Order: sequence, then structure tokens, then C-alpha cells
Amino acid sequence: MKTALVHDHLAQDGGAEQVLKVFQEMFPEAPIFSLIFDKKNTNSFFKNKDIRTSFLQKIPFGVRHYQWWLSAMPSAIESHDLMAYDLVLSSASAFAKGVITKPGSVHICYCHTPTRYLWLDTHSYLQELKVHPIVKSFLPFTLRKLRQWDRLAADRVDHFIANSHTVKERIKKYYGRDSEVIYPPVETEKFYISPNEKKYYLAGGRLVPYKRFDLVVKAFSRLGIPVKIFGIGPEMKNLKQMAKSNVQFLGKVSDETKRRLYADCIAYLNPQEEDFGITAIEAMASGRPIIAYGAGGATETVLAGQTGEFFDEQIWEDLADKIIRFRPENYNPEIIKNHAQQFSTAMFKEKMKEFIDKKR
Repeated sequence: MKTALVHDHLAQDGGAEQVLKVFQEMFPEAPIFSLIFDKKNTNSFFKNKDIRTSFLQKIPFGVRHYQWWLSAMPSAIESHDLMAYDLVLSSASAFAKGVITKPGSVHICYCHTPTRYLWLDTHSYLQELKVHPIVKSFLPFTLRKLRQWDRLAADRVDHFIANSHTVKERIKKYYGRDSEVIYPPVETEKFYISPNEKKYYLAGGRLVPYKRFDLVVKAFSRLGIPVKIFGIGPEMKNLKQMAKSNVQFLGKVSDETKRRLYADCIAYLNPQEEDFGITAIEAMASGRPIIAYGAGGATETVLAGQTGEFFDEQIWEDLADKIIRFRPENYNPEIIKNHAQQFSTAMFKEKMKEFIDKKR
């Protein structure tokens, strides 16, 4: 059975790319179809793989500023020729689910979330987007057309897999489709418990508005407690402007450095509503407790009182209050690490294989 892998765009190194990496390990002969491929900014794992891109790869600014070509992406993803493949496995949070497959093939979509800027975050997306006012005035019409296409594209999928129960509910609401939950893979075996004294809190990931790192910066700037934030993104400048000296921005860090940061922190902070939340799992695999906003994927992965705690309102005051009351000595690193093992890569591969065998 010939297999093809499909991904939205290989232009960063995040949780979706980690899922695609594991898919490639499961199907090493399968080519990867993607809108674009940015070798500089995505995981080095893909550099020597069989990556087949759309026409966006060759047009001006198609890779460097691929977001400019949003309205062309449905046509671009549909331009991929998948007629030779019996199994199509897509990793999608936007366009990958819209590929056209041959009759008799099986298309399984691993859905990270229904497209955020079309369904969940449309209004905030328009408010935060920094483009010329004339361009912004036309965007609602563009998004409406894309929303119509996205809904129709979901009907092309034979079977949906959701990366969490939170996403399962969204798939049902926006696409009217049932799905099975298989949590994303986390390389839990690479993380370790450290005996070192814990002196700082930790947060990290892509520095984008919905991740709400502004809550961390505001809360800790007022508390004066050391906090480290790893990652890069468009919010870096704004976050630095509001931060006091006890808030340290680390930028992009190596995997080895990130593992050490997890192992030596007091607790890991998850102020956003995530679809799943891989960084929280990585921190728990290091034996560290989580302080998370009580919504989204964190409510499925963090056990209150055993592996972490929740704050209720997504405001810096509520986070600060939780930090003041937090007692890290109440948590057992071994219990936390053992809990994280259920999200391992090996477990993911086993469940994916069972699902694929059943559906094909």
C-alpha cells in the first residue's frame, strides 16, 4: 500500500512538525507533500527527506512570506497529485486536509485543531494582524471564502484523529465530524529529573499573542521572582518592553539546554489555552509540576494536586496569586515523571498503527 504524508507548511519547528517527524519514522518511504519547505526554520530532520512542495515554493516571497499568499493556499494544496497513493496521512491545522485523493484510497487526518484564524480566533486575528489598513479591510471577505473552503475540505477526509478531547469537540462543532483522540508524541525518554536546587520558574514556546506570555511577564515583573522564557516570535519586542530585570528571555535554545532548563526549574508555566500542550508534557517528563490556565489541553494532561495546579482567570493577577500560594515541596518528581510516560512516542506509534490498520 503506497503511502503519502501531507503537511500544511514546513516553515517552523513545533508540535505539528514533531507529529510529522514520527509519521515519517513510521513510513520512511513515504514522500511528504507540503505547501512550502523552509529548510532554515524547520526541523533539520526533514532536510534530506523527499519533500514535494506546491507552486508557492517558486513564486516571489512564497517561502519567506508565505502568509501573504493565504488566498492561494487552497489551490496550492489541491495542486498536489496524490492519485498514486492508497493511504494518505495528513497532519493538519489548516490546509493539508484539503488534498484531493483517488477513489478507493483512505485519507486519515491527524487534526491539531480546526483552523484557528477561521473558527476560533478570527476576531483577535484581525485585530492583531499588522498590515496596511486597506489590506485589512478586505481580509474579512478573504476569511469568509476560506472558511467555506475549509468546511468543504473537511468532508474530503475519511477519518479524523484529534490530538485532544478539546480538539475533538471543535471538530464536531465546526466540521460536524466524529473523531478519535490520540495524544501527540513526546520524546519523554530524553528528559530527566535533576537533584539541583530550583531557583527560577520557566515558560517557553513560540512568542505569539495567543500563547499569553504577557501574563507571565506582567505577573513576575510585579512579584520580582526569577523567571526564564525560551523561544522566539513576533511578540518578543513587546514582551521585553514590559519586562523587569528578573524576567530573562533566552531566545532559541538547543534541545540539550531546554532539557536542562526543564529539569532545574521550580515549575513550568502554561498561561495559554493549548490544543494539547507538548511543552507541559516535556516539563512533567522532567519531574517538574505545571502551573496552567485551566482550559484546553492542559486540563487533560495535568492532574490537579498531583502533577500541577490551575489558575481560573486568564489575567496576570490570578497567575500571580497562584505563584504566591504555590508550594513546590508538595510535589513528587517521580510521580510526575511517571504520569508523563503515557504521552510517549512509543505509545503514540502503537495507537496510530492500531488505528490505521483498523481503517484501511
